Amino acid sequence: MTISLKGTLVLVGAGKMGGAMLEGWLKGGADPKKIAAFDPGPPEEVKALLDRHGVRLNPPVSSITDAEVVLVAVKPQVMEEVLPDVVPVGRSKPLILSVVAGKTIATFQKFFGGDAAVIRTIPNTPAAVGRGITAMAANPNVKPAQLELARALLSSIGEVVTVDDEAMIDAVTAVSGSGPAYVFYLTECLASAGEKMGLPSDLAMQLARATVAGSGELMRVSGQPAATLRQNVTSPKGTTYAALQILMAENGMQPLFDKAIEAATLRARELAK
Repeated sequence: MTISLKGTLVLVGAGKMGGAMLEGWLKGGADPKKIAAFDPGPPEEVKALLDRHGVRLNPPVSSITDAEVVLVAVKPQVMEEVLPDVVPVGRSKPLILSVVAGKTIATFQKFFGGDAAVIRTIPNTPAAVGRGITAMAANPNVKPAQLELARALLSSIGEVVTVDDEAMIDAVTAVSGSGPAYVFYLTECLASAGEKMGLPSDLAMQLARATVAGSGELMRVSGQPAATLRQNVTSPKGTTYAALQILMAENGMQPLFDKAIEAATLRARELAK
């Protein structure tokens, strides 16, 4: 999706997530002269990216009078300390786009005003390789053109979906925000089980990693439902069938995931208070 900017894109936080997005914006045709980044110590690779494209780093806040969007990509624990310094760019009534975990729309309105156009999002770590998925929830002040701009900016790191109710972000966090950790743990468990059946540990992990990564790519490319793909690989009374009898039992994976996602959702709600 082509990124066309009328005013300045202010990136607050040029760490791993902010850096990944910046790289995606530049690849998407964004004018580097219309981007300003604020970060006291960006990683070396991000600093090199900024230098290579001539993106402004930590310019005087007063020099930015045409902010079109302010994307906040800092850690939640430092946000309250960082935001006051960039609030003056809000004079031009930009879109406030947050990728800060656990911070509500109301939190940003506290800084930028009750009439601020705010979109809260939750991306996930595969964004680092352009395979993330980001859910976004907008307040009523967000105009259709701002929503489209947000979608274009977020598409630089993967898929984008919209939820109508900000409260759904907590469940999104539990499923896709925290989800990569579950997949990594599944890989660990698969490898460990292989070891118990006599495989060398390095081979078991190689098999598990390739299987999880390859299955994910097959699911993405084929577009078929996960259930269909599972059925396609399950021969009647075969080895996969035998394993699934355990995994799909009444006390198998589904109730465990139900409990896990519920726990993560409740924790997300607690952290957002």
